[in-house]
Amino acid sequence: MSEQAEPKTPPAFEMGFLDHLEELRSRLFKSVLGILIGCIIVGIYSNEVMNFVLLQPALSANVHLQNIEPFGQTFLLFKVVFLCGTILAFPWVLYQVWGFVAPGLYMTERKWAGRITVLTSISFLLGVAFGYFLLIPNMMNYVSQFANPNIENNIAVGNYFSFLVNMLLASGLIFELPMVTFVLARIGVVTSAMMSLYRRHAIVVILILAAVITPSPDPVSQLMVAIPLWVLYEISVVIAKFAKTKPAA
Repeated sequence: MSEQAEPKTPPAFEMGFLDHLEELRSRLFKSVLGILIGCIIVGIYSNEVMNFVLLQPALSANVHLQNIEPFGQTFLLFKVVFLCGTILAFPWVLYQVWGFVAPGLYMTERKWAGRITVLTSISFLLGVAFGYFLLIPNMMNYVSQFANPNIENNIAVGNYFSFLVNMLLASGLIFELPMVTFVLARIGVVTSAMMSLYRRHAIVVILILAAVITPSPDPVSQLMVAIPLWVLYEISVVIAKFAKTKPAA
């Protein structure tokens, strides 16, 4: 006997088009407000953030940074505050996204969607931590060691900041692989058997991605990206096995 279809939302709570727009506006406002609060918190400790968050990887590797623009340091401070404030507010922004899409989900879907929100935030922050504490320092050490003694490495601080942002963003997105796999498996796009079948192809793609993500030709840095990616892929295979959709009764 087939089960009765589960309603998404009670009729009393159904929303019209204008109500959805108002809800979207409210969620966007709350997200921006959260980022603003995060930037204010970071701005209070701007000197510490500049010295210990932005400059520490370069200083530890004895890499010299220089400013070549009239207001370069001023704009750099704003960029650093915005970056750190956004990272700090990321779980709140993700919660607002989930709050917007939740009314369109079934009750059973809301249970695992809420967990995905928490785990996605944790995965992204873990990826950012991996990039900052392991990947970026190793790249900076490579830049410092692989240098001609007759050529002084003075790196423009703006280029250094762009490099930092790219590495942190790439690391954060890499660590989202298990969560992306979970969602794709739930909707039936991928399966554990499919991922196991194409494991060799995935390893080749991982090595290519590692070479593209890391701007330096340092093989150690590339392996530092490839190995976590491979581990995350294997974790994703297991996740896909338990997250597969159940056949209808």
